[in-house]
Amino acid sequence: MTGKILNYYAGGNTARGFHNLFSSNISGLDRLFILKGGPGTGKSTLMKSIGKKWNEEGYDVEYIHCASDNGSIDGVILRELSIGIVDGTAPHVIEPKAPGAIEEYVNLGEAWDSKKLAKSKNEILKLSESISADFQKAYETFHEALLIHDEWEEIYIMNMDYNKANKLTDELMHLFFSKKVNKQANVYHRFLGAATPKGAVDFVPNLTEGLNKRYLIKGRPGSGKSTLLKKLAANAEASGYDVEIYHCGFDPNSLDMIIVRELGFAIFDSTAPHEYFPERPGDSIVDMYEKTIKRGTDEKYFDSLKEISGRYSQKMKEAISFLAAAKDNHDDLEKIYIAAMNFSILDAIQTRLDQEIERLVAAKQK
Repeated sequence: MTGKILNYYAGGNTARGFHNLFSSNISGLDRLFILKGGPGTGKSTLMKSIGKKWNEEGYDVEYIHCASDNGSIDGVILRELSIGIVDGTAPHVIEPKAPGAIEEYVNLGEAWDSKKLAKSKNEILKLSESISADFQKAYETFHEALLIHDEWEEIYIMNMDYNKANKLTDELMHLFFSKKVNKQANVYHRFLGAATPKGAVDFVPNLTEGLNKRYLIKGRPGSGKSTLLKKLAANAEASGYDVEIYHCGFDPNSLDMIIVRELGFAIFDSTAPHEYFPERPGDSIVDMYEKTIKRGTDEKYFDSLKEISGRYSQKMKEAISFLAAAKDNHDDLEKIYIAAMNFSILDAIQTRLDQEIERLVAAKQK
């Protein structure tokens, strides 16, 4: 019997640059293998292979997906075994806390032919510079989109009834956390979705699978969705419940979802680009526009909202095009490294890693 699989992002291409949320997800692991090596050295393939093996043996597996490459992962965590493997190359550099005791570097660069790579040095440098420039353009354009989004929010903020917003928050807090538990909460920070070379991607159906209740928050920019989620997240932690806090892949300072599995519920921003509707028993809508915003606001500001929305959408498309350009250049860079790889050495490295994990698991089971 296979275990469960959880898919999420811990790194994001955001309006505030590349944002890393790895630390809370790898905190507390007994063993963490940090993979080093250039593009095309097989880091993602190795992690997927090990994840698949232990999942088929019945263990739950967490896949940390790569926001810059839709087909790659940045990490795999076997939380029941307290073991993780992560890509430790830029931009998600992992700083070890106890090198050798907890973290161990695995150098996949052992498998490449440096002489072959030296012959392509100029092309490698050129592609690397282009990739960096593409990402920088993407981040700058996302930031321009964020400033437009602020204009969008301002209209609804001016028309919000804060007393009603606070009343709704208090009602939900009482509904969710009427009882406290006497333990230290585990808090995991992740992204609900990500801006990728193929556009916005999320894993909401997978993340909320098996939960009894899902609360789908509807509303407009600036209608208090993130503020509500921040207060609920803080209350969950203060009440002793383990909480998964999912940040916005566009603006990491905002929240898009919290999950409290001990209580069997998720509550999330269910507006574009991660728009969902009730589709199963236990789903219900929390409409922030209806409950907190002055009636007629959409109609009153229709022309302004349409113009702002159009500018925002255009900037987001432009930013995604830069991510796609970075991915194309990265693919070309990977080809150079793949041609210089000795895959028999890579297989030997994976075998050693497999054996080390098996040894750790056997020691736990004694």
